[in-house]
Amino acid sequence: MRSWRHDRSELSVTEVDRVKRAQAGDRLAFEQLYRSHCDRIYALCWRMCGGDKALAEDMLQDAFLRAWNKLHLFRSDSKFGTWLHRLTVNVILSDKRIRVKRLQREQALSEGVERTVVGVSDVTAGLRKDLEAAIAGLPERARTVLVLYAIEGYRHAEIAEMTGMAVGSSKAQLHRARKLVRQALDGTP
Repeated sequence: MRSWRHDRSELSVTEVDRVKRAQAGDRLAFEQLYRSHCDRIYALCWRMCGGDKALAEDMLQDAFLRAWNKLHLFRSDSKFGTWLHRLTVNVILSDKRIRVKRLQREQALSEGVERTVVGVSDVTAGLRKDLEAAIAGLPERARTVLVLYAIEGYRHAEIAEMTGMAVGSSKAQLHRARKLVRQALDGTP
């Protein structure tokens, strides 16, 4: 009988092998990588898209398409999942920039008003549903920083680099997001 440790190292060797095979053009190996990471990446997309299920699915698809096209750039300095996670964040942030530019062309936005993206939440638990709704209702920049910092574990310097904002702005947006979430959960304006 094999020990758990042996099975665990075998799994990581299998992933390294799958990455190498996928880099060589093996689509089945890439499909296996997709299956092992798609749930976590979808959860990231769903949160960063404010609970918009359709947009999250589009971002998931875009992220894995980008991963397939950029797989040759993966150097195994980090885990594949870490690389894929960062790539997905970049795909979502890039898409947001494009959507904002498109909106700016289509309509003149009022100065000082941030567009919010509110989606339909499929979470059914009471408090969790309220929390997810509060996060989804945040202004886009505040929601992005909150998700990246509090849920995904990025530091302010990393968030600043990914979003193009200053570290101080990232901290201010996090403070703003937390305040707005508290107000939404408390029912105060």
